Amino acid sequence: MEFKSINPFNMEFIKAYNGLSDDEVLAKTDHAFMVQKAWQQLSVRERIPYFIRLSSIMKTQLEDAAKLMSLEMGKPITEARAEFQKCQTLCDYYIDHAEEFLENELIETEAKTSMVRHDALGLVLAIMPWNFPFWQVFRFAVPALIAGNACLLKHAPNVLGCADFIEKMFDKAGFPQGIFSNMLISHGQSAELIANPKVKAVSLTGSERAGREVAALAGKHLKKVVLELGGSNAFIVCADADLKNAASIGVQARMLNSGQSCIAAKRFLVEERVYDEYLDLFCKELSKWNFGNPLLDSTKVGPLARLDLAEGLSAQLKDSLKQGAVLRQGGNQEGCYFEPSVVENVAPGMRVFDEETFGPLACFTKVKNREEALTLAKSSNYGLGLSIMTQDVDWAMNAAAEVEDGACFINQLVKSDPRLPFGGTKISGFGRELGKDGILEFVNRKTVVVYEDIYHGF
Repeated sequence: MEFKSINPFNMEFIKAYNGLSDDEVLAKTDHAFMVQKAWQQLSVRERIPYFIRLSSIMKTQLEDAAKLMSLEMGKPITEARAEFQKCQTLCDYYIDHAEEFLENELIETEAKTSMVRHDALGLVLAIMPWNFPFWQVFRFAVPALIAGNACLLKHAPNVLGCADFIEKMFDKAGFPQGIFSNMLISHGQSAELIANPKVKAVSLTGSERAGREVAALAGKHLKKVVLELGGSNAFIVCADADLKNAASIGVQARMLNSGQSCIAAKRFLVEERVYDEYLDLFCKELSKWNFGNPLLDSTKVGPLARLDLAEGLSAQLKDSLKQGAVLRQGGNQEGCYFEPSVVENVAPGMRVFDEETFGPLACFTKVKNREEALTLAKSSNYGLGLSIMTQDVDWAMNAAAEVEDGACFINQLVKSDPRLPFGGTKISGFGRELGKDGILEFVNRKTVVVYEDIYHGF
């Protein structure tokens, strides 16, 4: 099978990649399985120098990595640089904290010693998306590897250059050959890998459909799985909010990565007393986000990563307009370009309210009060995160306790942070990445108990 990398900005061919044969997949898997056994025998302290070298190498690779992201999936170059730098920050974070997170936990019982060890699971398969082609991989791979696992990466077919780039950085840093393996494989071969008894766990970041398929396969074969799926985050604007600041944050929350983010703000729920003023401020701020060549520093919005994604978002918008939504700004789509857009009068039952919208489309709903906003926020089948803009932090903290989402950010957009656990609930998935929680997802928390030797013979 051949995979082709196409520049979504100008549809120019970048490079072709040959997929692995079934025999090659088995050979790479078997090799990684053997390498992991030796890797696991190293202490955390002995593994850390590999990551220190990796972090050092990353400092020299910023521009090349950023350009590759922009070419393969259209990310504006300034955001691509920020993504790669965030990967290095994550690497440094686990260099500093992995020993602490993975040390034995002593628990007092009647035994002489009772403890919990943190041993690696083994070989872990990662199925990763195109929208953050470096960050998604690093936030899985670094904690999994530093805990003693080996990683097989099945990356999205439109960012295989990024996948190859990542593997070469690990190789250059001197990691054992095969401890991080880029697998150019098909959907069917991924299913076979999940079934392979040498693969002990799976991590997927992707769509709800992909999550259901992987969860079913992992469940069939009794494999540990972490799923980070889609989102339809609410962005609540209360009447007491700093509206100018809320507009600036709201546009960033919707438009970063050209709107192609699971944690982007997608449903703006605004109290009616400030609705018109806030919407005017939002649209004024949005007008500063220009479309252009993603390789230019001046570009704020790039193309969507594939033609089908732009066409799908356009269909969601058109169907919702037929249902009574009102287009305030934008709405045009040509090729992979989707104009930054605002749609009003959005209500439950419309596609743009009920479904995830993956692109630069902001959907506005006027609510009577903050309680109605919270009710609508909780009505979604998604549970990834929400933002609340208000000066009444006590109310927002109580609201955070009510929602089921995996994150609630008060007076800020929802974002991932290496120091904090990240993940969702409901159809947004389960399990956590990042922080201490993330490194413990792919370890065996093993209980070890020692009693006094009271046997003295006959």
